[in-house]
Amino acid sequence: MLQTPPLSLYIHLPWCIAKCPYCDFNSHTVRGTIPEMPYIEALVRDVENALPRVWGRTVRSVFIGGGTPTLFSPRALDTLLSQLRARLPFAHEIEMTLEANPGTVDNAKLAEYRSLGINRLSLGVQSFQDSLLREIGRIHDGQQAKAAVRGAQLAGFSNFNIDLMFGLPSQTPAEGLRDVQTAVDSGASHISYYQLTIERNTPFYRQPPALPHEDVICNIQQQALELLSASDYEHYEISAFAHPGRRCQHNMNYWLFGDYLGIGAGAHSKLTDISGPTIVREWKIKHPDRYMAALDSDAFVAGRQELDQADLIAEYMLNALRLSEGFSIDQFEANTGVAETEIAARLAHAEACSLLVGKPKIRATPLGFQYLNELLQVFLPDSGESGAAACR
Repeated sequence: MLQTPPLSLYIHLPWCIAKCPYCDFNSHTVRGTIPEMPYIEALVRDVENALPRVWGRTVRSVFIGGGTPTLFSPRALDTLLSQLRARLPFAHEIEMTLEANPGTVDNAKLAEYRSLGINRLSLGVQSFQDSLLREIGRIHDGQQAKAAVRGAQLAGFSNFNIDLMFGLPSQTPAEGLRDVQTAVDSGASHISYYQLTIERNTPFYRQPPALPHEDVICNIQQQALELLSASDYEHYEISAFAHPGRRCQHNMNYWLFGDYLGIGAGAHSKLTDISGPTIVREWKIKHPDRYMAALDSDAFVAGRQELDQADLIAEYMLNALRLSEGFSIDQFEANTGVAETEIAARLAHAEACSLLVGKPKIRATPLGFQYLNELLQVFLPDSGESGAAACR
């Protein structure tokens, strides 16, 4: 039976100093100055419009992402968070994460963010090496990245993430290992480690850089996994590593198909209504100017979709099978409202292919992680048992 899952809040601040050539997120290069207060006014109205659908529910985590959220002043974020707390009940020990670009913060600014109740920082480092950072168009250098880590610690952030990418143009295995070692030595409680992918509608897609050979990329990744394991980082999700007790609770809610309210230009929401019962996704107007213009009409929503059973199965598996420990049938049924019988044949097929194990929790095998896309194909609409290419 469908149950009301935990609720998170995502806040999108879409401006950047410069858009990275690999980035396909909804981000926009700053022209002049950022209209901080008009945008915050729109965010508050956005929340007010959503209140009837989340009334009485406690927000368990907040994630402020972008773009580059640290282009917003601490004063502006203080105003925003105060307005949100007046409208939404925040959990007593809420996890509140702010994405930060090392090229846009200093020690004083980080200390001000911490004083607002923001208790988790996610530093978009990507690499600590100047030559690699130039290759991917980042605005900071290696020294700024290290300074941002020190600043976070001085500001009192005991819980912070470092984003690292591998498979960068011209990257060698030695350079890949050096980046991970630097992140480990920094004392980061969490490391997000993922491969550079070339996405459509990006400069890298139109003019692809020279990437390392696939064997080199595999070597870089394998060395990193061994180092992180030896350094007491739990590999709890396909690209996420954390010290004990330091998993990202906001992302865990995504991966376990919890609800989230997204506010801001281009932000997405997924909300459950057990009285329907329905699970609905909606997304906001993408361009920040048009989003702010919607303040007068309250027409922030660009689109809405009610998920049917096929969507629910596919989306749940897309998220939960990324977790190393997987999920239980009880969790699946409670968060989707779909009965185990509706997926039993597909689970059995994936298990027969050695891509999945079903006890005590349903989770990908090492082979399943290696061929995760093929495993997920099993659960796509109308795929039947033909989706597991690795089984053929």
